[in-house]
Amino acid sequence: MRIGFLFNHDQIHQIGHSLPIAMALAQGGFEGEIVVATTNERLAQEVRRVAGSLLESRITHVELSLAPGSERLTRFLGKIVPAGKLLLYRDNLDFFRSLDMLVVAEKTSLLLKTRYGLTNLFMVHTRHGAGDRAIGFNKESAGFDHVLCSGEKIRNRLIGDAGVDPDSISVVGYPKFDMVRQNGRTQHIERDRPVVLYNPHPAPHLSSWYDDGRAVLDIFRRSPDRELIFAPHVMLFERPFVVTIDKLRISRAGTIRHRYLHGDNIHIDLGSRASTDMSYTMAADIYLGDASSQVYEFLVRPRPCVFLNSHRIAWEGNPDFAHWQAGEVISGPVELEAALDRAGTLHQQRYRAIQERLVAESFDLNGRPSSERAAEVITALAERRRTRVLGRAVVQAA
Repeated sequence: MRIGFLFNHDQIHQIGHSLPIAMALAQGGFEGEIVVATTNERLAQEVRRVAGSLLESRITHVELSLAPGSERLTRFLGKIVPAGKLLLYRDNLDFFRSLDMLVVAEKTSLLLKTRYGLTNLFMVHTRHGAGDRAIGFNKESAGFDHVLCSGEKIRNRLIGDAGVDPDSISVVGYPKFDMVRQNGRTQHIERDRPVVLYNPHPAPHLSSWYDDGRAVLDIFRRSPDRELIFAPHVMLFERPFVVTIDKLRISRAGTIRHRYLHGDNIHIDLGSRASTDMSYTMAADIYLGDASSQVYEFLVRPRPCVFLNSHRIAWEGNPDFAHWQAGEVISGPVELEAALDRAGTLHQQRYRAIQERLVAESFDLNGRPSSERAAEVITALAERRRTRVLGRAVVQAA
């Protein structure tokens, strides 16, 4: 049995959601072959760093590449759309045909089934994050043979919104938490002032950055009584243009003006490892955001939240914005300073209990490492698949 784990993205933020599962398989003595495939040097370096000695001793690392024609097309289109990510499947079909099972954190890999005919490849979706966005529960989720999810909230929406067969879902917890625990990561920020994490999403129709982000930075520049960590979703500034497919929009994130780089209370990180490994969500005292699923990683230790509703969304009762129940929702930066002033009091009076409920619904954590639970599910799926293949072979031989 040959199981592949694919990392096919510009940034490293999905690695924590499935690499710990590959590592748990290796450490648990899985008898088949475990292959981790990366598609650029940034991903390869992070896999080497995290997997350490397991790589090559128990896990095979394969670095996939594009054909020359695809490379040229990617250089032309890559500033707007993820052309390389999509062409990668076509250019490496022999590799994907060699697998019995493929474990992925994103949905573009379904092209292997829908476009390239690899219908016998058993595909497991680990998802990436425990967020509420509607795109996380679209019909594509039902295209996978099995889905691993973090908690009952996710399972229920996969069944109700995406039409996933309940028997094809396993609740395993949140493997990324295991990686954070193993690495013991923290981010050291000056503690004599409250630390606010501003974490806007890249999607133009949801993000607060495009309309209000610079005004937020200006507020902190003028008010040095708080620390600000500006660590947006790592894809916000990855390309010159941000394109979303769930609601077709294209926008420019622009640049960070020089004036924000001076002063001792604003820390700017547009995409380092610390933006993906929970360093900032663990370090901050207050979360300021909009639609990013990272809020749930922050809420594992309940603390005050403020949400910017820059698009005047009618959010109450909408499951796509369930996380906005965790703190005060404001319509723009003009309300921000007052909201931050009262965030601690409102948290204790109202929001802490709501946060605890949201976390319990989003993460099924039973004390056992989530990556081990996920590896156990994958091992059982692999054995079931191996038994079926052997059974068909016996029937054909007879």
